[in-house]
Amino acid sequence: MEIYDELKKKYEAIGQDVDVHLNGLLHAKPMNYWDFANTDALLSLQIQRTTLPDEMVFIMYHQINELLFKMILWEIEQIADKEDLAPAFFTKKLGRISRYFDMLSSSFVIMGDGMDIEQYMKFRDTLTPASGFQSALYRMIEFSSTELINLIDARFRDTIDRDTPFSHAFEHLYWQAAGKNFKTGKKSTMLTLFEERYMDDFIIFMKKYNTLNLWTKFKSLPAETQEDIGLINAMRHYDHTVNVLWVMDHLNAAKKYLESGKKTAEATGGSDWQKYMHPKYQKRIFFPELWSEDELENWGITNLEGHEIVESV
Repeated sequence: MEIYDELKKKYEAIGQDVDVHLNGLLHAKPMNYWDFANTDALLSLQIQRTTLPDEMVFIMYHQINELLFKMILWEIEQIADKEDLAPAFFTKKLGRISRYFDMLSSSFVIMGDGMDIEQYMKFRDTLTPASGFQSALYRMIEFSSTELINLIDARFRDTIDRDTPFSHAFEHLYWQAAGKNFKTGKKSTMLTLFEERYMDDFIIFMKKYNTLNLWTKFKSLPAETQEDIGLINAMRHYDHTVNVLWVMDHLNAAKKYLESGKKTAEATGGSDWQKYMHPKYQKRIFFPELWSEDELENWGITNLEGHEIVESV
């Protein structure tokens, strides 16, 4: 009866009759794993464009990435929406986010060793001009992790401030360099199609997280909370994992395939992938004030322990 009373309160609060809902349970089917996880729908989404078996590995690998990106955004949203943000809650959520990125980083062995180079170099031609660059969820992770100025191409940061229109800032994001000639303004097909599909959504998302991103939320905490060593370490770990380790593992996996022939291949999206992907060129840093001058100077060159980062598989 205690449970019944609680249910009655719950449904009365939304103008519903609890007895009607309980009667409905008499006719409800039991829950199955395949219904809960929607496995039939999920496993129907892998559609190959070629007859090469390893293309299936490539498709599923990227779909797994997108699911992990969604999990990361789910955790970031909870931090953004939390009004009374305590360091323990912030640290716990950052720990979850970092573990997801640790999975992403370590999973590149699937790309590095899980596909035959000969097969990859054939089926990749059917992907042009598509590129992993076009992951909208990954871009949203960036927008919700730091202030927009930290995502602006370093060459243009002096021309951007908080009064700059979002549409103008968008045109100078660091990843524009992967598909735009800044001298002529001409954009690649990859970038053009990406913007046609997502730019309006991105502008709305950028506006929302302008004051709710992880870095701004951290700086809004009381001064003593910002000195919490557990929280600081969690912030630094996340920043380094996303913007150095994961990027370098991605770069090294790409090198194995794109540099496998006599001539280095272009990325399917047509970008100068070596410079675009390497963190020492972009120096994308979510939480710059949590790093020393030496660490900032050597970003993407040395890891957190000061050892040189290996740039080959």
